[in-house]
Amino acid sequence: MSSTFMTAPSLLFTSESVTEGHPDKMCDQISDAVVDAIMEQDPHARVACETVIKTGFVMLLGEITTTASMNYDELARAVIKEIGFDNSEKGFDGETCGVQVAIAAQSPDIALGVDRAKEFKEATMDGEEDEIESVGAGDQGMMFGFACDETETLMPLPIYLAHRLSRRLSEIRKQGILPWLRPDGKSQVTVEYSYGKPKRIHTALISAQHAPAIGQDEIRREIIEKCINPTLPAAMVDKDLHIFVNPTGRFVVGGPMGDAGLTGRKIIVDTYGGMGRHGGGAFSGKDCTKVDRSGAYAARWAAKNIIAAGLADRCEIQLAYAIGVAQPLNVNIETFGTGKISDSKIADLIQEHFDLRPGAIIRDLDLRRPIYRQTATYGHFGRDDIDLPWEQTTKASLLRQAANLTAVASDQ
Repeated sequence: MSSTFMTAPSLLFTSESVTEGHPDKMCDQISDAVVDAIMEQDPHARVACETVIKTGFVMLLGEITTTASMNYDELARAVIKEIGFDNSEKGFDGETCGVQVAIAAQSPDIALGVDRAKEFKEATMDGEEDEIESVGAGDQGMMFGFACDETETLMPLPIYLAHRLSRRLSEIRKQGILPWLRPDGKSQVTVEYSYGKPKRIHTALISAQHAPAIGQDEIRREIIEKCINPTLPAAMVDKDLHIFVNPTGRFVVGGPMGDAGLTGRKIIVDTYGGMGRHGGGAFSGKDCTKVDRSGAYAARWAAKNIIAAGLADRCEIQLAYAIGVAQPLNVNIETFGTGKISDSKIADLIQEHFDLRPGAIIRDLDLRRPIYRQTATYGHFGRDDIDLPWEQTTKASLLRQAANLTAVASDQ
């Protein structure tokens, strides 16, 4: 977020989303389907699964240590067909495509640090193992969580609307409302801000894969009527709204035939649409000991509770971890001048009320279960269509009370 965002009288900000038929998102879904299938059988498995896809070809690769019995070929085909690529006329067929698997076990060197955190080794020479104490971070890195008061889900408005448009595009395809739609598609929304607050929707863009016989005039008319108009909030739309539908004029070749796909290439779509920063680590295909995933979920959880507690209008949290170490190296808070108490006091509250060690995050958010494929499309955060534990705001009242006590104590 630029330094002028909160002070500019007029500023445009754009975010995009993609449908489940986008080739990168196909890969995310296959990778997270692997995580879920393994979690069902072996909740303590270690999973790092990447997927690559191109015309008629899928490859799964990575490192997995598990007792689960898996048929990766069958799983990948099932996901592709559920997405809607079930016929060669659409450019890809999950029934006949080639599937290759190149998966090995997790490195034992990495497992050493994850199984027994540095703090646990140093503090405990004898005695019973405590999983919460013993789990170390699965890698080094930094993660960000973000929340703001622009929407009911405490997400930035541009990415919230972009996801809603993409979801609506898929709904009208799957329900047969527009039978000529095909699985690949994108949306993009530009919002005009004034002094850090959304003022109006400036631009809505839809690119939708379609059957070859349909004409551009009909595509534009039907997408506006069935997708854009029912989705955008009327209060944010005026006569100057710019609408683009398939701006190239044709989108027949899509999915893996139109572009190669790879797990983890849509990390901004997965998070805050560029409004909040990103540490760079992808989520999909990783089990919960990987702090790229669980640390980012915890950071969002904490940031959302800060906003729900009324302690700030915008909140961004950065965490950093060292591989094999349980405690985060830092917890940094930025409220962009909107905090009702100081950022340092908010940081203290977070460290007091959120246990940010990987084992504690896994316990508190109940992450050793098959909940991940549903996050692989339309964002991991701010979902109002599914129930995700890191979206709960059950700590908001506690934070609000604690902030009041902190304020009183500081005045004495």
